[in-house]
Order: sequence, then structure tokens, then C-alpha cells
Amino acid sequence: MSKTITIDPITRLEGHGKISIMLNDAGDVDRAFFQVPELRGFEAFCIGRPAEDMPQITSRICGVCPSAHHMASTKTLDALFGVEPTPTAKALREFYYNLFVYEDHLLHFYILGGPDFIVGPDAPAAERNILGVIAKVGVDVGKQVIDIRRRTRELMAYMGGKPIHPVLGLPGGVAKAMPEDKRADLIAYSKDAIAFAQFTLKAFDDLVLANKEYVDLILSDVYFDETNYMGQVDKNNHVNFYDGTMRVVSTTGEEIERWVPSEYTDIVMEHVEPWSYIKFPYLKKRGWKGFVGGADTSIVRVAPLARLNAADGMATPLAQAEYERLYATVGGKPCHNTLALHWARLVEVLYAAERMLELAQAEELTSPDIRNMDLQTPKKGVGIVEAPRGTLLHDYETDENGLITRANLLVATLFNSAPMCMSIEKAARKLIKGGQVTDGILNMVEMAFRAYDPCLSCATHCRPGTMPLTVELRNPAGAVVSRIVRKDGNEVVQQ
Repeated sequence: MSKTITIDPITRLEGHGKISIMLNDAGDVDRAFFQVPELRGFEAFCIGRPAEDMPQITSRICGVCPSAHHMASTKTLDALFGVEPTPTAKALREFYYNLFVYEDHLLHFYILGGPDFIVGPDAPAAERNILGVIAKVGVDVGKQVIDIRRRTRELMAYMGGKPIHPVLGLPGGVAKAMPEDKRADLIAYSKDAIAFAQFTLKAFDDLVLANKEYVDLILSDVYFDETNYMGQVDKNNHVNFYDGTMRVVSTTGEEIERWVPSEYTDIVMEHVEPWSYIKFPYLKKRGWKGFVGGADTSIVRVAPLARLNAADGMATPLAQAEYERLYATVGGKPCHNTLALHWARLVEVLYAAERMLELAQAEELTSPDIRNMDLQTPKKGVGIVEAPRGTLLHDYETDENGLITRANLLVATLFNSAPMCMSIEKAARKLIKGGQVTDGILNMVEMAFRAYDPCLSCATHCRPGTMPLTVELRNPAGAVVSRIVRKDGNEVVQQ
């Protein structure tokens, strides 16, 4: 007899989603769906707001990644007002942004994704969390994790005005200069951040790479999908989180697109399915070909591994050495092994720390020239940063009074929505056989999306701008006495 297995809610991610797995009569997987039932309506309630408010408004989308939306929005305002930030503003923005990526990546490794490897993919559910991680690595290591995150958040609050929902970015610059007497603190912190990144990579070596079972799992076809990859690169084709051009490479690593933010509508389109509120971007020139990988696929992945695949290397020496070691271990570029995202994330942790040290030592960092006020009449602007979860794009248009008339946000998890569906279905098909399902197996299915570090709060919205809703009125005994149903298209039916 056929059966449906539902994982609801899925765990250790930002936002809410569920997985529905349909088994056939033999107990094997017939279909598996990654469904997102929540609604994010930020585009709608940005309409009519002053453009300069957008960096504060959009940072409220998510409490985990407000700095990413703040910085993408700030860069969009640069384009909207036709103004080039000063060198000092760029240096301060990039330092702050690498600070954020560093902290966010560590959060995922130790708290969200790490338990699957540090504690074990089939460990009891009650142990697959930060407490289980601390029990495995020791309280002293746990204290180090807490300490570096505390110091990082305190520095983010100093630069951004608040630890979350920052007020740093302004069109053409930043709101606050960095005093010269703070430079020594930035340098000392950055050196400690490098040391902790190296410590974390060593922990990954000892706990994951030294375990043949885990390495085999990473390299297995359970978590393997051939897709295209996209990421932001500098003039040397090296990874850069804050600025650069967008590069897309094929399943075999050849460059197939290179574009700047204003050209994004020529590069990507969005596909819609009736069973999810998340949309599915794809490469426009290839057309939508479904949830399939391979040489002709139009699916493109973002996030740490995608950035490394799309780049020719890292811009800092220690991270470059780790980059080379990763690809030597997995068998070359591009790497299609989804679980290798965890390793790529740690390579980026080291890069972020090294880049902070470079910026902390840069002469322009403490200049008082923090803003270019040569602002033009706003009209249209597009801005991009590389969020921890991948490419994040904001696109705004205004009227003659500078009020938002249209807003479009393409976030990292949105770009990864189709790949996550593919990864989940493939893992379910490979792992569930003959109706044999355990908690450990279901967690291994969840690992297929968890590697992406998804943020569904940021990513989901309903294309028509509506959301089905059922309201039930019950009497004191609990019986339903009336039901009101709002369907897609805002049709309201009373039952």
C-alpha cells in the first residue's frame, strides 16, 4: 500500500518548510517534495516608502541575515542615486560585511549543520544540536565558540550601530567613521579570527575528514547533482563577498555568463510550481527544463561551494591553500557533491578573517571621507552582495519623489530552491528502500537541504501576492460551526 511520509517542520534552518515523501506499493520513493508554506511579502509593503528607508526595512526580513539585506539595499541605493561611494566607505562596508559572513558561517557550522557530522547523522534527535556538539568537542571548545561570536557581534554593533538591523549604510557612503585609535583593536581581532578559523578547519579535519564513513558520504551519489554555478568574483576571478562581477560556470566549469547587477533580467527567470510558495530561478537563455541536472540543465546553484566553483581561487593565501586542498580531496573542479558545502563554508570563514586583517591595515579605513554626497535624482537601481547563503540581489524603482514604486528581491535560498528540491528527492530515493524508514534516515534526507543553510524567511513569496487561508470557528465543545476559506486569487468562500 502506498504511503506518504511528512517531515513537518524540517529542522535547523531559518524559516519554515516541510518535506513530503510518497512511497509506492513496494515501499520505494515515488516522489519527494520540498514544500514552503510560508509567505514573505516584503516587496508589497515596501511600495510607497522612501527609498532611503530600504536598508532598514529590508533588514527586518530575517533576524539571522539582516546585514546581508542591509548591504545589498545600500548598494542598490548607490545605483539608484547614481553615486560612487568613497574608498573609505567601501573599505568600512567590506570590513563590516566580512565580519558578518564570518559570524554567520560559524553559526551554521557549529549550531545548524555541524551536529550532523560532529554528533553523527543517525545520532538520537535529542543529541543533534549545539548541546550535543559541546558534549562531543568539550566545554572548552564551546566556550571558544561563544567567545569569538560574542566579540564578533560586539564589533558588528560598534560599526553597524546595533548587533542586528544595522544603520551603517547610506547612499554614497556610511554613517560612521572609524577612528584611528580603533585600528589596533581591529587588527588584534582579525588575527584572532584567523586563528579560530584555522582551529575550526582543524576540527573539521579531525572530526569529519579523518572519518572514512563521513568522507564516503560526502562523495557518494546520494548527495550529488550536476548543475551550473554562480558567484561574485573580483577582477582576478577570485571570490569577493562585497563587490565584483557575477560569473556563471557550467557543469564542467566553463564560463557561460558574466554580468553586472543591472543585467540580471537577461540572465535569470523564475519558474512557479503550484505546490510551493517559493519560486525557482533558472538560466533564461537555456529555458526551464525541470528539476533535472546534467550538461543541458538550466538550474544554477549559489552558496559557498558554488562561489568556489565559479571562481578561479581565493584572494588570500591561507584560504587559497584550503581551496586547493578541498578540490584535491573531492577530485577536481567543479565539485558537485552537495555536502562539500560544509567544507567550502569553512574555507570562506578563513578568507573572511584574512580579508578583515587586510582591510584593518588599509590606510583608507580611518579616513574621515566616509560619504560622497553627489547624489542624483533616484530612478532605478540594482545591487548585489554575496550573502552567506549565496547571491543576494535587490532591485528598486522610484517615482519623481523618490518613493518606491517597485521592489524585487532575489535571495540566495531562492536561487537554491530548485537544487534543494533535486537534492532532497535524490537523497530520499537513494536512502529509503522497501519501506524501511528510521529517524536517522529522515535526518539524512534533511541533510540534503541543510547543507545549503537555507533561509526560507527571506526566500519565499507567492507570485500572485495572495495566500490561501482557512479560518475555522469552533464552539466550546470543539466542533466546527463555520469555516471561511480564502483561495488563490483572493476568492473567499464561507462553508
